[in-house]
Amino acid sequence: MVLSPEEVVQFLVCVPSRKHRAILTTCYGAGLRVSEAIALTPPAIDSKRMVLRVEQGKGMKDRYVMLSRSCWRSCDRGGEWKGLSTGSFPVNIPGQHITREAVERECQKAHGICKISKPITPHSLRHAFAVHLLEQGTDVRTIQLLLGHRSLATTAKYLRIATSKVCSTSSPLDLLPHPVPLEVKPTPPPLF
Repeated sequence: MVLSPEEVVQFLVCVPSRKHRAILTTCYGAGLRVSEAIALTPPAIDSKRMVLRVEQGKGMKDRYVMLSRSCWRSCDRGGEWKGLSTGSFPVNIPGQHITREAVERECQKAHGICKISKPITPHSLRHAFAVHLLEQGTDVRTIQLLLGHRSLATTAKYLRIATSKVCSTSSPLDLLPHPVPLEVKPTPPPLF
């Protein structure tokens, strides 16, 4: 089950820590894996071009993803991007960065607060990112590049989940120039 856009908002506002909210917002806003979000460094954030460079993501590949303006503004205003001056999202221990497990724990805390019945993990936000883009009409190949999938077949799995895409697609029957009559008048057999 994929979170609706409204449920994403409902969930994110329930994340108590600004730092964890910034990470989870980035997971949704850029379609990042949690490991990619916590590994962001200052050089990876290009606010002039509004892109993030994911370095050595899964499969040891680099890629660019969009940097959401609202994510940039909220993280910049809250100082989360400035906190990256030492590298990745820091914790209170100098020289160390936040762990996937810590983000998972905060995610589960927020899930308990928001009262959404669907399961929510940081990866759920990545799935919601892909499905919401698909439902907005973004082509599967673009989504594949943004997610960093090697195979288009992996990305195509989101086609099954995107219900509004199915519901908003016109039937070819409705596109015919003349309506097809439901009652067919029988034609008499030819006389010999």
